[in-house]
Amino acid sequence: MSGWSNGSSNRSYTSFLLVGFPGLQDSRALLVLPFLGLYLVILSANALVIHTVVSQRSLHQPMYLLIALLLAVNICAATTVVPPMLFSFSTHFSRISLACCLIQMFCIYFLIVFDCNILLVMALDCYVAICYPLRYPEIVTGQLLAGLVGVAAARSTCIVAPVVGLASRVRFCRSDVIHHFACEHMALMKLSCGDISLNKTVGLTVRIFNRVLDMLLLGASYSRIIHAAFRISSGGARSKALNTCSSHLLVIFTVYSSTMSSSIVYRVARTASQDVHNLLSAFYLLVPCLVNPIIYGARTKEIRQHLATLFQRTEQQVPTKKFQSPPSHRELPG
Repeated sequence: MSGWSNGSSNRSYTSFLLVGFPGLQDSRALLVLPFLGLYLVILSANALVIHTVVSQRSLHQPMYLLIALLLAVNICAATTVVPPMLFSFSTHFSRISLACCLIQMFCIYFLIVFDCNILLVMALDCYVAICYPLRYPEIVTGQLLAGLVGVAAARSTCIVAPVVGLASRVRFCRSDVIHHFACEHMALMKLSCGDISLNKTVGLTVRIFNRVLDMLLLGASYSRIIHAAFRISSGGARSKALNTCSSHLLVIFTVYSSTMSSSIVYRVARTASQDVHNLLSAFYLLVPCLVNPIIYGARTKEIRQHLATLFQRTEQQVPTKKFQSPPSHRELPG
């Protein structure tokens, strides 16, 4: 049973039932296999590229370390969502307390925003590497890189904390059933019985301001980067710089297009079923986690070469079992 706060006028549910796909309740166990397979692929692909960066000393450079950090965030984001969702699909114990719900909400949005902030740091690193190549080692030091990552984490916290803090003050008395596979902000706000106009305003303002500012910063950075890349006299260096930029831009397009398309469809297609909206939420959460390691593993030459070497070594170390005939009587010890 759900808990209630004291007082009849201020009663509020303190635990909720997560119903990921309401229209597929009778066959929700069938969803375990595809989501489990997707989760295992995400873990394997991201972990493989991270292992390659960490194990190869030649890849211990800011750009590759930032790629490894971005993929580690991908693993954390997928792990925050998929295992609880799989647990709710395979069992009937999908109830979550309000405190755990708010913690999950914070983790999901923090990791999404942190992912975008890492892309900003990568844009700055790429800008210095291409526009000031001779001064790059003295500008982008380990201390500066750690400081930028710390600023990215602090900025993510400052963006997400107000939204989650306001959500914690809302009374939830309409229902204790969240029609979502995770504690998504608007899915939880639908259960409120008070005025949530401030929550909606803050949430929308933060999202728009954050997206617009990020796009302006990224646009300014990469316009300068591409302009500087075309001014490089060496054809090989120019091609390498443009290839690096194109990889980053592909990842940026994947991350931002998935989040923006989900938000647009959520507001436009109001007649669509809840299952469709939940599927879109899973799409924008999990697709970048799946695509990012593929982009960096396939398009980054240094990572691709080390991955190819790793696979060759693995194939060589696999023992080939050959049929061995039993020893003849002459070979047996007397």
